[in-house]
Amino acid sequence: MNKHEKINYVEFPAKNIEATKQFFATAFNWSFVDYGPEYTAFSDEGIDGGFFKSDLSSSTENGSALVVFYSNDIEKTQTKIQEAGGTVVKPVFSFPGGRRFHFCDPSGNEYAVWSDT
Repeated sequence: MNKHEKINYVEFPAKNIEATKQFFATAFNWSFVDYGPEYTAFSDEGIDGGFFKSDLSSSTENGSALVVFYSNDIEKTQTKIQEAGGTVVKPVFSFPGGRRFHFCDPSGNEYAVWSDT
């Protein structure tokens, strides 16, 4: 159900759409619908969105918003991300309310994972 004036969709750049799809399918069990060779979409992953072909990437270092995943088992999630080809760019650290780490997908986009345990 679409909600008036609420965030509904998010799009990310992807240097390599196929590698990005493979990473998210392996690490998080996502599935995709392709809309040509330069765009793929995902749905039912907390928010719907897609990846568009671009030589750019998003990171907090260059001022991008940070998308944060939640995990019940942060160490297991980190292992899955690394085994799928993701790169940890900030190791697990504590903050008030929990712990988190930052990682990049194969296209260089930065995300974080947090846990309250």
